[in-house]
Amino acid sequence: MRLPNICLSFFLLWIPHMMFGQTAAVAEESDVQALVSLTVSESKRLIAKAVPEMPQVKEAMKNGMVILTKGTTNTYVAEEFIGEPIERGALVYGRVYPEKGTKKLSPDSVISELIFIKGERQHDLSLADAVKKLQKGDVVIKGGNALDYKNKLAAVYIGGGSAGTTGKFMPYLVGQKARLIIPIGLEKNIAGDIHDAVHKMRQPVPSLNRVPSMWLLDGELLTEIEAFKILAHVTATHVSSGGIGGAEGGVRLLLRGSRKNVEHALKIVEEILGEPPFVE
Repeated sequence: MRLPNICLSFFLLWIPHMMFGQTAAVAEESDVQALVSLTVSESKRLIAKAVPEMPQVKEAMKNGMVILTKGTTNTYVAEEFIGEPIERGALVYGRVYPEKGTKKLSPDSVISELIFIKGERQHDLSLADAVKKLQKGDVVIKGGNALDYKNKLAAVYIGGGSAGTTGKFMPYLVGQKARLIIPIGLEKNIAGDIHDAVHKMRQPVPSLNRVPSMWLLDGELLTEIEAFKILAHVTATHVSSGGIGGAEGGVRLLLRGSRKNVEHALKIVEEILGEPPFVE
């Protein structure tokens, strides 16, 4: 039977959708591509460079308030904001170590959360007081422990009854319609739905060792994918993970865009390659 042209066209479009679940994006004729490999610390540095360049962060730094909470990725973000190195561990609360045989963080000093009002760092304003001043359009920057990139959600460990830093800012952030930005590497992407993971972590099941709860974070994710978009205007596809010799937990990303933009992205990568591990 001869199919009408319109039916034949639909059939040809439907076959790849049926075979692959969704039609792959077609590259522009002028596009080029490149494959890059980033260690965990290199990813953190890349993400950190992108945070200050986000339009919503720029606006809050100009006209409002930015609160940068503690964390490993946020340590890199803080360095990009203030333009100077921060001792590893000085801006960190929780730590996730291997079960055996690891070096510990023992900083000589401790730094409080970084708070900026109209671009000026507030050394005498505590987090507890700053969150009470949050207004619409202000920004809180908080990392996470788990990422569900498919659903654009993250989660963070909660170790005590007061819910830590998250418990301090979240009621004010939601109530005042401030923005939550979540810098988080693709290394933390989990298998499965994050709602299920959070639900299980919060169940009062008898535990044979310490099992913290988790708090679901619904904000604006900033992974390596968004970082490359912001910094170089290229699309990044997470194609594989892991390796050896320091690449454990690292990611490989396929970059695609105009030749000019992909070359710019590669220059950015060249600048961050060799970023030392957070703990050496």
